[in-house]
Amino acid sequence: MLESESLGPGFLYSVVVIFGLLVGSFLNVVIYRLPRGESIVFPGSHCPACSVAVKPWDNLPVLSYLLLRGRCRSCGGAISLRYPAVELITGLLFGAVLWFFGATWTAPVMMVFVAGLLVAALVDLDHQIIPDSISMGGCGFGLIFVPWVTAQAGAPYVASLSYSLMGAIVGGGSLWLVGFLHARLSVALGREFPHWPDEGEAPPKPSEADYWLWFPGLGLGDVKLLAMVGAFLGPLGALDTIVAASILGLLLGGLWALTRGDWNSPFGFGPAIAIGALCSVFIPVHRLLLMV
Repeated sequence: MLESESLGPGFLYSVVVIFGLLVGSFLNVVIYRLPRGESIVFPGSHCPACSVAVKPWDNLPVLSYLLLRGRCRSCGGAISLRYPAVELITGLLFGAVLWFFGATWTAPVMMVFVAGLLVAALVDLDHQIIPDSISMGGCGFGLIFVPWVTAQAGAPYVASLSYSLMGAIVGGGSLWLVGFLHARLSVALGREFPHWPDEGEAPPKPSEADYWLWFPGLGLGDVKLLAMVGAFLGPLGALDTIVAASILGLLLGGLWALTRGDWNSPFGFGPAIAIGALCSVFIPVHRLLLMV
């Protein structure tokens, strides 16, 4: 248990939410720079339009955006509403994690998890990729720290590690199996997809790595992200996420196509997985079924 008994709950929640706002500000940097291969440390925050460095007093989460009325102080260029939105969402999610898990060591571990989900979702939304540093790095973090915090609560460490490892296998393996079977069925039916295979190329053979890893309509990044989800939430949480993400994927994909007027417009599955995983944290499907 974290040392919080001497502090009022309001104070602790305020500190956590403010910390979440600050983390959200950093996540904005990660979301923008990571897929571009830029350093997330240097240079410091600067306006994308005029490249002028942002002063510390103009870099306060949410507050600076409001004071500047969404404009750069130097050039007057518009600041995307996404920046304060990410900061606010991160702060609220951190507060929700504290409320759900209490002042325990599980809370900061799950804060890392929700931060990783937010980055993965928005990078995938923008670029249709999920960086390995987020998915596989997050999976490794989960496999190390989730069993550790569970052991601190009195559970056997080996059993906790096995549960997280099984979650990663079930999460990533389930989605991989769906993609693999879909690819094999598509080849058998002679179906064609944009960019799969590339023009003039034959479908991959079993002796080729792409036979096992290259699927139409599904990126390997999604598989890795679900492995990360399973490492944190275990096999039941991974399955909950798959169910929720499948429903959300249909809804979000349809909305994406309608707003662009193109049903073939590329759409990343990462946002649906991330929202599904958050649902699995706070309102797990398997628990809801037990209540019915």
